[in-house]
Amino acid sequence: MLRVAGPRLLDERDRAGVQLVLDSDPVATCMVASRVELAGVDSWRLGGELWGVGSRLDGLCFAGANLVPLRGERASLRAFAERARRVGRSCSSMVGRAELVLPLWEELSGHWTPAREVRHDQPLMVLPTRPAITADPKVRAVRPDELDRYLPAAVAMFTEEVGIDPRLGDGGVGYRARVAEQIASGRAFARFEDGEVVFKAEIGALSSRVGQIQGVWVRPDCRGHGYGATGTAAVVERLIDLGRVASLYVNAYNSPARAVYSRVGFSQIASFATVLF
Repeated sequence: MLRVAGPRLLDERDRAGVQLVLDSDPVATCMVASRVELAGVDSWRLGGELWGVGSRLDGLCFAGANLVPLRGERASLRAFAERARRVGRSCSSMVGRAELVLPLWEELSGHWTPAREVRHDQPLMVLPTRPAITADPKVRAVRPDELDRYLPAAVAMFTEEVGIDPRLGDGGVGYRARVAEQIASGRAFARFEDGEVVFKAEIGALSSRVGQIQGVWVRPDCRGHGYGATGTAAVVERLIDLGRVASLYVNAYNSPARAVYSRVGFSQIASFATVLF
């Protein structure tokens, strides 16, 4: 069995090497790249740790609220798993390229608490140009004073997608603050009808090259009328105006959503996987 030296904790001295790895796969690494570009590599500013294997970073992994393997052959993933076992699980999920996440989870599954759900196949999709359909002109950035009208839709989307109510534990204080922050940053979008949200989506991660769309949701009684496609197209337009490539990932079994994104113009470039705890 091939073994490699244990992963080391990276710091700002490793930033150039980390950036090379992120730049080599900008769509799949967008979530981590957005953090590194803003905060650097030092863990006290990054909100997590970056672990590296090899002098040329043959293996790279982010460990924070999510565990995100970014590069590595099986030996590197095994080394990451050994470190993750030592420090214990503090993440709420593992997410990233399926060919990295699933082998890493295989190494960890007998040592960490069981996963609540493993999503093995989530097409990672990209749209580098204007959408193929007309965007909904009524979709716009949500204003801070609209938080209370937007929040129920955000809760409904999260509960439907993740399977748990995000307000559990603290009565919703933390989730409300996170949604308010997204609104304040201009990255939450919605179409309102009679004061209620009928479509919503957010730009979850925004690097210098890529924007990752998340939280796409249409009110159940409004589904089947095209709001999802034209609303998503409006968010893509915003990203293109910002000079970014639009990306998202979706569960393979969600055929209606995949059809919507294909209609907008997205195409698959890879597969993600997510392990939820």
